Amino acid sequence: MNSPLLPHNLNLGSIGEEIASSYLQKKGFHIIDKNFRIRGGEIDLIGIWGKILIFIEVKTRIGDTFGPPEEAIDKRKLYHVTKSAEYYKLLHPHLPDTMRIDAVCISLKNDLTLEYINHYENVTG
Repeated sequence: MNSPLLPHNLNLGSIGEEIASSYLQKKGFHIIDKNFRIRGGEIDLIGIWGKILIFIEVKTRIGDTFGPPEEAIDKRKLYHVTKSAEYYKLLHPHLPDTMRIDAVCISLKNDLTLEYINHYENVTG
């Protein structure tokens, strides 16, 4: 769903995922997949850091009208990410066995410049 502040050809989720991907790569992550979807779930980014397979939920907000992006990551959302991650691993048994779920929360100003980015590791642990 497009924000009323964005031109019709831009998607806030895609913008956030690109920001998160770049940020994580600078931290040494190797992003191996994006937007993995199954019925009932989606994983925004999938990466490897060292010998850990990491599934990353990205939440992006413009301003604070709907609250900070962190508030959008609830138990229900994490349940669906976890189930999707388990299925992804079944499809890719050659990837590292050690897995975790991270979250990257991004807040943008009205002009779409970065206000802040927070990376939370192992949000289900």
